[in-house]
Amino acid sequence: MDQIIIHVDMDAFYASVEARDNPGLRGKPLIIGSMPYERGVVATCSYEARKFGVHSAMNIKEAYRLCPDGIYMHPNFVKYKGVSEQLHEIWNSYATASETIALDEAFLDVTETAGSIDRAREMALEIKKRTRDELGLTCSVGLAYSKSAAKTASEEKKPDGYFEILTPQDFVDLVIDRDVRVLFTVGARTADKLYGAGINTVSDLLSREDEVVGLLGRQGKMLIQLARGIDDRKVVPYRPEDAKSVSREITFQEDVHDYKLLEDVLLLMSMSVIERARRHHLRGSGVVLKLTYTNMKSITRSRVTNHCDDALSIQKEAVDMLYSLKKHGVRLIGVGIYNLSNSRTKQLTLDDAISIFRKDGDEELDKALAEMSGRYGIDFSPDSEHIYRVDSLHSLVEEMRVRRVYG
Repeated sequence: MDQIIIHVDMDAFYASVEARDNPGLRGKPLIIGSMPYERGVVATCSYEARKFGVHSAMNIKEAYRLCPDGIYMHPNFVKYKGVSEQLHEIWNSYATASETIALDEAFLDVTETAGSIDRAREMALEIKKRTRDELGLTCSVGLAYSKSAAKTASEEKKPDGYFEILTPQDFVDLVIDRDVRVLFTVGARTADKLYGAGINTVSDLLSREDEVVGLLGRQGKMLIQLARGIDDRKVVPYRPEDAKSVSREITFQEDVHDYKLLEDVLLLMSMSVIERARRHHLRGSGVVLKLTYTNMKSITRSRVTNHCDDALSIQKEAVDMLYSLKKHGVRLIGVGIYNLSNSRTKQLTLDDAISIFRKDGDEELDKALAEMSGRYGIDFSPDSEHIYRVDSLHSLVEEMRVRRVYG
């Protein structure tokens, strides 16, 4: 076997952490995301909630219709990130390379550290045991010869499962009669294209290869390889400096027609964006603006510019693009920088990055924030962590919107 890959995936991560920390939530239909009266979606839910048909990314109002007696909670990302760091510390100790997919998910290359399938199996079971014993949480683990097979294996016996797929033929035998969505990269849109051509299962795909390539081009060729069990992708550790863009976006609880509020929100999001970029010594050469209007129509505008090294410059570019569009009620707004490059390798801490704002002596930024403080009665200090953290930024913007509307 050329590679030995372990895929680890936590079971209903956010909900499991909350239930661990509050035993009263155990065994209950717990739904993490927005409140039923808010706009938003389900981030994750307990397996008890899934019995009602609730699932991740579902509109929160549909979740409430299906499960009105569920327990609804906002996510606590600071807590989840802390737990995630503990999880990855355990997992990474077994691997020569670890590819983080999310807070609760990773591929581990154990080819060298294990040396054999028997030892890799022991490692996989140790990971499950340590995750439970040390952190009080369960995970599902797949052991396989490739990344796509390991991912499929970890899904096979959820929750708290373990499964192995040791050869390409084992993979083919497992998935041959399943829906095409079992294959890596087949999302809803790709699946719809295949379904429209009458290609519903992996077996259909393999028996109609020419049609698949004609329909999907290069992706179709890759899907045929995956359907045959062929996947030589390596486990590649994620590095922030390899990111192609840094962005923030916010969905308002009620549509916003006040464009001055939008300008102010863009400034706060620009501060968050530039903080993250500076933390990893990244520089951009383009600004992107994203809007979703009341009618759910989404628009993205971007421009290449040398003026995106500070929050005010990013905001000014974004505001200019905002006013170039017709005015409508805005449901979502986002801003980011792209065409990233890194000038150094040392990462900054959050405190380091915030201190840069102070050393820059940016009087124009201080003035803009002081004016915002006067408009909303909120302290917008540039060294406040609330501006830079995703969850607290959402709460801050919602408070601004309410104060702007109701005074």
